[in-house]
Amino acid sequence: MKKKPMRKRYTAEEKAQIVLEILKENQTLTQISAAYGVHVNQLRLWKAQAVERFATVFSDENQALREVQATHTREREELYAEIGRLTTQLAWLKKKSGLNVLPD
Repeated sequence: MKKKPMRKRYTAEEKAQIVLEILKENQTLTQISAAYGVHVNQLRLWKAQAVERFATVFSDENQALREVQATHTREREELYAEIGRLTTQLAWLKKKSGLNVLPD
């Protein structure tokens, strides 16, 4: 019984390089397919995906940074709120347990 060869996995960088070659149109899809061992239909799919998402490259370069900053700010505010709650609870527990009694 023949074993099927393992399917090659392409990284995002490799796919991008192949799609760039497709967009340059220096070679036909068949030639690029033969050079990389990728089926022509798969190349068409990668090209369609790249063209579909191409506008997002220029849409907002700082969006990811702003999202990280917003997440950081939200987490910091939540942590300060938690510190406030715990401080209040600790003070209440000290008062109720008699540990916070000042000597005369």
